[in-house]
Amino acid sequence: MSPEPTADHRRAERARRLVAQSAALGARPVRRLAAAAGSPTGPTGASTGAPRGARTGRRPGRRTGPRPGPRGPERAAARLVARSTGATQAGLPTTPPSPYWRPGERTLRLLTVATVAAVAALATGHPWLLALAAGPAVLLALAATGNDRPSRLDAENTVTPRRCLEGEPITVRITVRHDGRIGRLDPTAALGPGVALTAVTVGATEVDLVVRAERWGRWTLGSVDIDVYDAGGLTRRTVRTELGTVDVFPEPSAARLTPIPVRLPERLGEHTTGHEGTGVEVVGVRPYVPGERQRRIHWPSTTRRDAVQINQFAAERAADAVVLMDTLADFRDAATGRSSLDETLRAATGLTRAYLRRHDRVGLIAVGGKLRWLTAGSGERQSYRMVESVLEVRQDRGHRGLLAPRFPAAALPRHALVYAFTPLADQRILDVLGRVRDLGNPLVVVEIPTGEPAVEPGDEIDAVALRLWHAEREAMRSALRARGVPVARYTPGEALDLALAPLLRRRIGGGSR
Repeated sequence: MSPEPTADHRRAERARRLVAQSAALGARPVRRLAAAAGSPTGPTGASTGAPRGARTGRRPGRRTGPRPGPRGPERAAARLVARSTGATQAGLPTTPPSPYWRPGERTLRLLTVATVAAVAALATGHPWLLALAAGPAVLLALAATGNDRPSRLDAENTVTPRRCLEGEPITVRITVRHDGRIGRLDPTAALGPGVALTAVTVGATEVDLVVRAERWGRWTLGSVDIDVYDAGGLTRRTVRTELGTVDVFPEPSAARLTPIPVRLPERLGEHTTGHEGTGVEVVGVRPYVPGERQRRIHWPSTTRRDAVQINQFAAERAADAVVLMDTLADFRDAATGRSSLDETLRAATGLTRAYLRRHDRVGLIAVGGKLRWLTAGSGERQSYRMVESVLEVRQDRGHRGLLAPRFPAAALPRHALVYAFTPLADQRILDVLGRVRDLGNPLVVVEIPTGEPAVEPGDEIDAVALRLWHAEREAMRSALRARGVPVARYTPGEALDLALAPLLRRRIGGGSR
């Protein structure tokens, strides 16, 4: 006699029958019932030794839960950055936004549903379709009844900092001011050249932007249009805020060497001269003269010569240097993408800081477009004044001035060492350098490479043009060396000291006025 089946066995048998029926009909069996059919302990599947996938009814190794991907706030921020990038490429807006409230996307969607349902009811003659139109209409009426739109709406911004170096971030905070209830904010930024948007954060009444300064110059940050929705999200109004300008300073090249000319002004400094003075470097000994300090006695020489000998110190003087920048043209290297104008200012800034650290006076002359010059001065402030005076050279390079301008007397001090940073690509710069040489100032030319033009393989005409290009540049170097002007070739990315080191072998001489 067979034993009476227990409740667990009856439940398992019932589950097996359901699975078999589902398989016969071609339907997918229920996972819980399948697990119960495969487990003698019931639907919980808690039998020992069974794999976890069989107990839970899931396939072994299958990932559960939501698929990996950016979260909601991250997707929204990426969407705002992408939309702002498109607005930046389209250009800065010229027309002001509408000052009136207009329907939002939610209102347009609800109206579309109501209109389609009403037209379908009239076309088909089914009155029940009007219920689909009544739902959106009721939602619009309820949202409009409790809506308290502000009457005053504007925005103010704070940009930090207004001055920065290349590659540094700039933080922009925009605050929306209102006198009513508002909903979400939807910003779109149209930035100017030289800066790029990296992050956007939207709050209840504030929008934070993070902008990266890509190139030196005085740039317009652009404008930001913020769509402000009402509390119900039915209507929106756009407010615009102008972000103003920022000054992006170049990243200076590494430079420590400071070559000096033969003649130095009679001003105390840190450069050792060949004359006797009150410096700290001992250049020899001499007999004692009554009245001199006894602590300057050189006792080893006094003992050997049986006469009092005094240490002889060299005089220390300060130098005057003038940085002459060639901004006649801006060439871009076809291989690396480097700009000759960018590298010119970076190298000039590094040399300026090296001289200012030694308490020398440095001036500036920018040739190209409008003539810009700055009187020689000292101190950390002079470095920023020099950079600020040439931040707009990209805007005025189209202005045509004199080929060889007449420099003011204050721009070129007497016996000041002139460093000319130039790519040696324009013949007009030779006329400018010749005028400087005629004034008697010692001159050093620092060549900024522009990169060779791209030549297609097998093109004989391009090959001949490239040889002529090399010959022309070598002819310009030879013309300068023939007049006694040293030419130092600077390699972007390397320290400027590598190019200036040969100038330390002897002092740089000039002509006579």
